[in-house]
Amino acid sequence: MAEAKFYITFINNPLFCDLNMKGTIANFRSSRTRQKDNHMIVVVEGIDKREKAAGLIGKKVIFKTESGKEIAGEIAAAHGNKGALRVIFEKGMPGQSLAKKVEISN
Repeated sequence: MAEAKFYITFINNPLFCDLNMKGTIANFRSSRTRQKDNHMIVVVEGIDKREKAAGLIGKKVIFKTESGKEIAGEIAAAHGNKGALRVIFEKGMPGQSLAKKVEISN
């Protein structure tokens, strides 16, 4: 019964019903010695907790280049406790994409 209650509150939350959310690419995903070129850390407006970010896992993300090319990605996991997201994009993400806007949709 507790699962059903959680499901109802999750669906009625207007944050997760928003069709076009905006986010900003913060950085590449990296370790001490390696940098993943198509893995990005994205900060979404209005999300400030890990629990809210976990509700967006599996959503699609679109980055539009200045030339009009669209690079698609998918939210893979939450990153940290302040609501950042880890997004895996297709190959070909330019380095100029840092600090640029992305669209998150269902």
